[in-house]
Amino acid sequence: MNKVSAFVSSFIALWFWTGKMPKAPGTWGSLAALPFAWGLTGYFSTPHVLLLSAAILLPIGVWASNLHSKKIGKHDAGEIVVDEVVGQWIALSVAPYSILGWGAAFLFFRFFDIIKPWPIGWIDKRVSGGWGIMLDDVVAGLFASLCVWGFWYLVGDF
Repeated sequence: MNKVSAFVSSFIALWFWTGKMPKAPGTWGSLAALPFAWGLTGYFSTPHVLLLSAAILLPIGVWASNLHSKKIGKHDAGEIVVDEVVGQWIALSVAPYSILGWGAAFLFFRFFDIIKPWPIGWIDKRVSGGWGIMLDDVVAGLFASLCVWGFWYLVGDF
């Protein structure tokens, strides 16, 4: 691996170095996803752009997290947070464009990412490499989006 690809892959995998924040790097990575999501949704005037953005970032994240893991010799190191960005964007894609809506999406995503109910935990333990790092957070994002959608459906606009 050359120096440029090592730097670029780490920059992406650590999501602009937020993965190096002390304590709870996954939470920091999820928080770091929010300003990008806010900008994308505001610029394109639709939250559905976040699904497209997550789909584009997913294979890039697989590549980056795989290379960074090889570089440091550890699978799914806590400092790799690009997976949280993808999962958070999926959760936000159905949330109302409001502080309460985004707060709910953030909390639901963090809940599923930390607790890892089936099949999230199964994917986390059984799928290796960059895909293993990314896919459990994709599913956590899908679970969170279902909860946000259900909450929105039951409560109404928030």
